[in-house]
Order: sequence, then structure tokens, then C-alpha cells
Amino acid sequence: MTVVLVHGNPETAAVWDLLVPLLEPSPVVRLSPPGFGAPVPEGFGATMPEYRDWLIGEIEALDAGPVDLVGHDWGGGHVLNVAMARPDLLRSWVSDIVGVFDPEYVWHDLAQVWQQPGVGEQAVAQMAAAPVAARAANLADRGMAPAVADRVAAGFDEAMAQSILRLYRSAAQPALAEAGRDLEKAAQRPGLAIMPSEDFRVGTEEQRHRAAARAGARVECLDGLGHWWMAEDPKRGAEALNRFWASL
Repeated sequence: MTVVLVHGNPETAAVWDLLVPLLEPSPVVRLSPPGFGAPVPEGFGATMPEYRDWLIGEIEALDAGPVDLVGHDWGGGHVLNVAMARPDLLRSWVSDIVGVFDPEYVWHDLAQVWQQPGVGEQAVAQMAAAPVAARAANLADRGMAPAVADRVAAGFDEAMAQSILRLYRSAAQPALAEAGRDLEKAAQRPGLAIMPSEDFRVGTEEQRHRAAARAGARVECLDGLGHWWMAEDPKRGAEALNRFWASL
């Protein structure tokens, strides 16, 4: 089976660098969403539905049969949107942000800043103006392995800044809650909800477990790990994924 990895914000495919070598032998494809380490096609609006359709198209283009789809951060959101819309493309799915699709989820503070016209533009401009070393240090302070943080931080550019604003604004509530109304459809394929205990931006524990149950997903709790679990303790992350796939 082909494993497809999709990252989130503000990231590039380098976020998976430490995890990939530890995955059980299988073709692994890393897909970079437009604006996040990949060019933005002309006319692409970087909205939540457009990223879902982009990912559907990329999976279809692989022509590899049903894939094991893994998403982190917004990549995890795109994964769930595909699992709800096109389960026929998947053998299984994995997401670490299933809790954001709970109807009671409230966007974290920084997301709410990005969703505000004017204020959001100022925020991403400050991110872009920061030296790469400073951005990398911030990522490392939040748990990302320094070597990976250096590579990810170097990928921030104007396209990413604008994509952040468009994506988060397209998913401002109630849009995200409305997308989650079909969460039960994701149960048509085996799913795994990764839940790092120290990731506090992707819903409360209750919201995460409630959403996972609706999606029919198994739960893998990663105690002591944060948002970038795959670059903080890749061995534990790979073990969770390999164990899940071996059980299918």
C-alpha cells in the first residue's frame, strides 16, 4: 500500500523528515498543499474546500489504488475532508486534529488573529519579516527537532503567508462546524486519531474523543508529546502508525 503524508501550517514536507525512515517498508509520498512548500496554481483560492479537492486530485493522479492517508495539522483537516467526501480513495486515514471538527470547537487565539482582516495581514507580515533563525528557534522551542525546524522555517514565504489567511478565513466558524456535520462518513474507512497530550490548539480532550468516536476512529494517545509529535519523538510516532497499518 502507498502511504501519503500531508503536512499543515506553517510547514513544508520537511516536517516528516525524521518519521519517514522509520515507517514500515512501503512507498511513501509526501504531498505539499499549494502555498505550503508548493506553488499556488493560478486561480486557486486556498480555501478549505479547494484544498480538499486538490488532495482528491493528487490521490487520483497517483493511480496507486486505495492509499493510507496521513495528515498533520491542516493536513489532518484535509485528510478528514477527503475521508468524508471520497472514502473510495482510501484504505485508511490518520489525522491529529480530529477534534477541530467537533461542533463546540473554538479556534485558538492565533487562528482568530489570522481570521481578522487587517490584523491578520499584520501578523503574517511579522512572521515573514522575522529571520529564518528566529522562526526556527520558535519552532524548536515548541518541540520540533532543531534540524527539522531549520528546514521548515526556511520555507516560509509570501505565498504561505497569503495561503494562511485565505485558508483560516474560509474555515472561520461556523464553516468548520458545518464541515464536521458529515464526520460519521469518515467511518467508512478505518481511521486513527493521533492525540498528543500537549497539543492544546486542536480541541479539548472531550472534543477530540467525541469527534474520534463519531468518525469511527481508533485513538492513539501520545503522552508528553506536543503538536509536532513526528519531529519530537519520531520513533513513538512511527510505532503508532506501523501498529495501526499492521492491524488492518
